[in-house]
Amino acid sequence: MADLEIRRLHVRTEEREILRGVDLDVSRGEIHALMGPNGSGKSTLANTLLGHPTYEITEGTVTFKGQDITEAEPHERAKAGLFLAFQYPVAIPGVSVANFLRMAINAKRADTGAGEPIGVKEFRSQLEHAVELLDVDRSFTSRHLNDGFSGGEKKRAEILQMAMLAPDVAILDETDSGLDIDALRTVAEGVQRLHDEQGLGALIITHYQRILHYVRPQFVHVMIDGRIVLEGGIELVERLEREGYDEIRQEFAAAATAALGAGDGGG
Repeated sequence: MADLEIRRLHVRTEEREILRGVDLDVSRGEIHALMGPNGSGKSTLANTLLGHPTYEITEGTVTFKGQDITEAEPHERAKAGLFLAFQYPVAIPGVSVANFLRMAINAKRADTGAGEPIGVKEFRSQLEHAVELLDVDRSFTSRHLNDGFSGGEKKRAEILQMAMLAPDVAILDETDSGLDIDALRTVAEGVQRLHDEQGLGALIITHYQRILHYVRPQFVHVMIDGRIVLEGGIELVERLEREGYDEIRQEFAAAATAALGAGDGGG
């Protein structure tokens, strides 16, 4: 049984169906890439998995570690061990990165009954290890969270949160959006290091292939028009680099037409 199981997921927003029967499994220790052209439904899946109220599940289920979380609140999903790295993280003026991380750890401990709030010495030790692991400047943790941050700094802050909170599975929604090559490398290598050290499971949702030059997925899924139409390994990324999405879209449309024709003939 996979840690995160998505079955026959149909989702709509504003009366428009976006996801049309998605099946996907992600487990701790696995790196998956979900790729597809703009408008294919990738970000809708990410937001649905974390319980965004704008997106209505009309059919299907989402199960995490054996528990049905289809109707769970966002904080309940996070408490269970899911993490969403947002495409556009919000700023929290007046709250330093370090203080935010400590509050988040204590909130998780309180929700899960994991014991007393983290002590100053233990927190400092964990933070120093995370900063070293992810190659982040120590002074970064004293700045106000996302306040005046560049796109790359916002993504570094999220990777640092992942290192400190140690989720089982992280959903990275277009985390490469707007990053220069140096920031992209730092973020991608950070994900890879958390996978290697903590056993992080990750679903990397991306339109482009470039982030996958630095963190290499074991499983690749292609989404078009709200469905996963093709699955494979890293060779699928290489195919997309050569051919783009148009050829796969045409193959998917031809297969769908053929299936419809066979169904009509059988009727």
